[in-house]
Amino acid sequence: MKILITGAAGFIGSNHVYWSLEQHPEDTLVLLDALTYAGNIHTLKPALAQPNVTFVHGDITDRTLVFDLFAKERFDAILHFAAESFVDRSITHPGVFLQTNVLGTQVLLDAARAHGNVRFHQISTDEVYGDLPLDRPDLFFTEQTNLRTSSPYSASKAAADLLAQAYCHTYNLPVTISRCSNNYGRFQFPEKLIPLMITKALANDALPVYGAGANIRDWLHVDDHCRAIDLILRNGTCGEVYNIGGHNERDNLTVVKTILSLLGKPESLITFVTDRAGHDRRYGIDPRKIHQTLGWLPTVTFEDGIAATVQWYVDNPDWWRMILDGTYRSY
Repeated sequence: MKILITGAAGFIGSNHVYWSLEQHPEDTLVLLDALTYAGNIHTLKPALAQPNVTFVHGDITDRTLVFDLFAKERFDAILHFAAESFVDRSITHPGVFLQTNVLGTQVLLDAARAHGNVRFHQISTDEVYGDLPLDRPDLFFTEQTNLRTSSPYSASKAAADLLAQAYCHTYNLPVTISRCSNNYGRFQFPEKLIPLMITKALANDALPVYGAGANIRDWLHVDDHCRAIDLILRNGTCGEVYNIGGHNERDNLTVVKTILSLLGKPESLITFVTDRAGHDRRYGIDPRKIHQTLGWLPTVTFEDGIAATVQWYVDNPDWWRMILDGTYRSY
């Protein structure tokens, strides 16, 4: 297949590029990324040396660029990772999230429809479901859970999902959607919880934890997410939504303490800060549908995955230091 991967220089997109090269070396990959602050072209350097990989620097909201690219490449499928994704930034700059996540998705859907009804997979988030109470561990998000967004970020992703579903229903565009729990692993931008805590701990800086650190997330290693996406792309039923989760729920404070323990750092580095506005309490995914229909189950335990992730950041300081000092923007 010839596959367009949007947001390929970001965290999950770049991991999927390397996963695809290993699992499907016969595929041709075209990587599209605007290289905003969260996109790091240096992450893709080994991939770009491969003969079946092409990189295009461009914005998914640029209709002319996107349509020209579709006309030239004649894609078989699109994996749409590109998105503004940091909740804190969405609270202060919601317009950027609407522009990229909603209007950018519309441009891609229009291009897919105009160039042969290209197979379209929308990578979404469990945050479109809102949150769950901390005192009801028996409750989980299913594909039938109502959308109940609580931040401009999640609202923009829900809008993109609904738009993709509308194109499937109205125009018969072959669309699938996946909604995943919190990912972690290599190449994650240091503004997110796990890499932020790792890099700060390595520098012996204070580790800022929102509120009392009681908010709970269902953590999934990025490799398990990539495998699920590939299964949905190749074997999923068009028009369907698939929830991807690992039943690896941990409160934020436990995650931070685990990182400190792995690094041999004291818990005295933890500093509790004022909770952010509208902070969701708990996310929990029920992944039975993707397990029963596609045979997917997570294979990486949180214990193994977090240890490997911490070690990757320890072993690759040049990668995250160039982000912290801004030199990664030199491209």
